[in-house]
Amino acid sequence: MSGDFRTAFVREPGALRHYPALVLNADYRPLSYYPLSLWPWQEAVKAAFLDRVDIVSEYDEVVRSPRISLRIPSVVVLKDYVKPQKRVAFTRFNLFLRDEFLCQYCGSKGDLTFDHVVPRASGGITSWENVVAACAPCNLRKGSKSLRQSGLSLRKPPRRPGSQELLNMGRKFPPNHLHESWMDFLYWDAELEA
Repeated sequence: MSGDFRTAFVREPGALRHYPALVLNADYRPLSYYPLSLWPWQEAVKAAFLDRVDIVSEYDEVVRSPRISLRIPSVVVLKDYVKPQKRVAFTRFNLFLRDEFLCQYCGSKGDLTFDHVVPRASGGITSWENVVAACAPCNLRKGSKSLRQSGLSLRKPPRRPGSQELLNMGRKFPPNHLHESWMDFLYWDAELEA
């Protein structure tokens, strides 16, 4: 059999990976904004086949099996509501998101690490209330000194964020690629400007 009969997906098996599906909760809101709740196309097709989601929007691209042809889902809605977590996990990513990916001493973006406001050497603990995002130069400048000793000051005091606060913060950082079929669902609950 000649190669002309093969689909582009056989020649380029990675081609289909470029069709993620936006996953919405049963209330038509994304499960998360940052990172955006996306499934690979295979997961979306499987969930639709198992009747766990409704397909709201589709790509023009089609996948085929011996028995069926199906357009690849671009937006799916869960049939069962997933209750959002109330407690926010204390992770590096969530800490950076809380601090808007900015150094809390100088406000720079980029290569961030985290810093203990009250140094661990002075009895400081690793908690929401004592750890902030910091750039390498500010982190080195502060070292194991207090804020007063280092001459640095915080842009805002560190605190535990609420889950809704982090969700809203994530909306400020859209991913590099937003498919046009997703737009009606990503910001529909945003407050309108008068």
